[in-house]
Amino acid sequence: MLEKNNDLAAPVRITERARLEIADTLSANKIPDTYGLRVGMKGGACSGTFLLGFDTAGAMDQEYQVDNVKVIIDRRHLMYVLGVVVDYEEGSYGRGFTVYSPDKVNL
Repeated sequence: MLEKNNDLAAPVRITERARLEIADTLSANKIPDTYGLRVGMKGGACSGTFLLGFDTAGAMDQEYQVDNVKVIIDRRHLMYVLGVVVDYEEGSYGRGFTVYSPDKVNL
């Protein structure tokens, strides 16, 4: 019997802080249920950066439910965002969402 591939069921992780902030943002701005959190890449090769925002799904997108958050990922970006963590941080320089790859944090 094959084990379920959890990476494809939930290709990104969302911290509790980020999940709460996402819910608050959606509610405060009265964003419709058709919108979800888009996670992707901008640019390419060595200069690529993570893309994060609220959007609706298109023809090239795959939708996931990750900790009760609708996550939208362009199928072409899936291999680049697989395993990333979406977090929300507050510090002396401000506050906001961060996206990082846990295997590259300690480089």
